[in-house]
Formats: sequence, C-alpha cells, structure tokens
Amino acid sequence: MVPQGSDVSGISSLQPAWEDGDRIFYRGLRDGAKGQQAVLVVFPSTDPPTVDNLKRLTHEFDLRDDLADDSWAAQPLALLREQGQPVLVLKDNEGEPLQRLVRTRMEVQSFLHLVISLSVAIGRLHDRGLIHKDIKPANILANLASGQIWLTGFGIATRLSRERQPVEPPEFIAGTLAYMAPEQTGRMNRSIDSRSDLYSLGVTLYQMLTGHLPFTASDPMEWIHCHIARNAVPPCERVESVPIALSAIIMKLLAKTPEDRYQTARGVEQDLRRCLADWQSRGRIEDFPLGEHDVSDRLLIPERLYGRSREIVAMRAAFERVVVGGAPGKRFKALFVPCWGRAQRSCKFGEMPYKKH
Repeated sequence: MVPQGSDVSGISSLQPAWEDGDRIFYRGLRDGAKGQQAVLVVFPSTDPPTVDNLKRLTHEFDLRDDLADDSWAAQPLALLREQGQPVLVLKDNEGEPLQRLVRTRMEVQSFLHLVISLSVAIGRLHDRGLIHKDIKPANILANLASGQIWLTGFGIATRLSRERQPVEPPEFIAGTLAYMAPEQTGRMNRSIDSRSDLYSLGVTLYQMLTGHLPFTASDPMEWIHCHIARNAVPPCERVESVPIALSAIIMKLLAKTPEDRYQTARGVEQDLRRCLADWQSRGRIEDFPLGEHDVSDRLLIPERLYGRSREIVAMRAAFERVVVGGAPGKRFKALFVPCWGRAQRSCKFGEMPYKKH
C-alpha cells in the first residue's frame, strides 16, 4: 500500500479512496502536457500481489483501445511499476463506487435514472464486442449529481462472443459468486455470452431496489446452488413499494437460462425508460409487455436442444431408475444413444444435468 500523500511516477497528492477485495483505489493528480489531470490509481491489495492480480491489471490496460470512450468506461491511461508492483492509472470522472449506494434501498425515480445510464453503459460495452463477466456495484462508478455511470474492473473481460467455463472448484472460478450468472459457474449446459452480464445486472438492480441480494449463502458451493437451482423472491414481494413492472424486469434478467432473459442491454434500457416516463407522468408504473424492443443485431444460436424431447425423457427416466431403484450391485446400466454425429450426442447428454439429485 502506498502511504497517503506520496508521489508515484508523476502522480501527486495521492489520497485513499476505497478498497475492493484485491484492489485499492487512490485519487491523485497526474502531470501532463495540458496541466494536471485527475486520476484513479489502482494498486493490488496484497504485497506481494498474486499472479491473478497482476494478470487482471495488465489485461484491463491491454483493453485500453476498447475502453477509450470515457462516457461509459473508466479509461485506462497507463500501467506503471512502483516498488515492483503494477499500478493501473485510470481517468477519474469523479464517480463513486455504486456499492456505497446499495447499502439501503433506493427511491424509484433515483433508481431509474441511474439504471438507465447503467444499461446504456453495458450496451456500449457489448457494442465493442466485450463481455465484462464481473458486473457488480464495486465495478460501477456513479455520479449522483449528473446521473452518469462508468464501468471499471475489466480484469477478466473477454472479446470472445461466447466461451465455455470448465467445471472447477468454486475458489478457482473468475468473478464474484454473489453476482455470477449460472452459466459462469461451469455447472450448466450453456456458454458465457453477453447475456451473462445481464444476469449480473439483474442481481445489481435487485440489490439497489430492495437493499438486499436476491440470494444469501454461507459458502461458495451454496452460492452456485442458489444461482442454478433457487428462484429469487420477486422484489415486489420483498418490498411492497416496488412497482410490479420493475419487479418483472428484474426477474426477467434473473432467468436461469440465457434464452429466457433479456437478449440485449438496449432492450432493458427501453423498458426502463418506459417505466421512468410512467413514473414521472403518473406517479406509478403500469404493467406492460416486456421486451417489445429487445431485438439483437447479432445471431445468437440457442443452445437448447429442440425436437428431441422424447429421447431426453427416456434418458432421464433411465437415469432415475439407476439412482433410486434396483438391488445393490445390480443398479448399473449402460445407455446407448444412436446419433449421427458427436455434436448431437453431446447435446443430448448435456441436457442431463438439469435433473437435480
């Protein structure tokens, strides 16, 4: 940790701002050709830093060309080394981490102004071909006076349109378990894509509107179980003053399978704007069909298996018989699945984990 007030490679007046897990943020002034510029300086919180910390800071800086638009992202400016540690320098837009604002539930109109800006920011992220993979209040900077939002924490972001998370112990899964989409756990037959960020957005919105996370857990495996198998209590049932339409938007974002969620951040934005218009003109939000403007400009081939319901039922029935029936030593069976190709066989077997035991 850098002592308060010390200088770092042309950055002066360092003052501690906040800490988030493996990162410590300082505010300071950086000398430049046009005078001093306000910056955020990000240090690893451990000394020495872990390999993952090093990789994440470096990766965020490597994405600087994609994050050059400071209207929605905390723009990386430099990657320095100080006392053998990497130091990431970001442009300071005078935002504060959203985690400071979600300790108590927000009033509806303030909530709507902020989350519309947040949806816009995530939409621009996806327009750049990036998936954040760690959307959470600590990685969202907000200016309450202007209502503007900036994303940060791009240490595990990916340029891939889709990627598979292998099954790993929870402690090795990159991201934050409390905000993680089911497919990011590696325990579902689905790939990670831009809709994974929308699930994390749903968790964040739930917390902003109710003051609580949709799930609570005492250990990593319980978090994974919550995201995969448990349904959240709708926000309108948890807090009576939450409009039903807003509650429905959040529950759609929290759908377990990507196909059942919003498909785009712009679709979320349009529905939130309709809520804001209703609230400002009537003081209430009327129910309306969700997702009418939720049209993706990209082809996302569904990963559901279609036209094989009879075979899936037969496979699950055979699996059930092995699990619950038969004498000891005589419960094992072989299951032969005729398929034209390996992909078709993999898809069929991939449906099996949905049966929880």
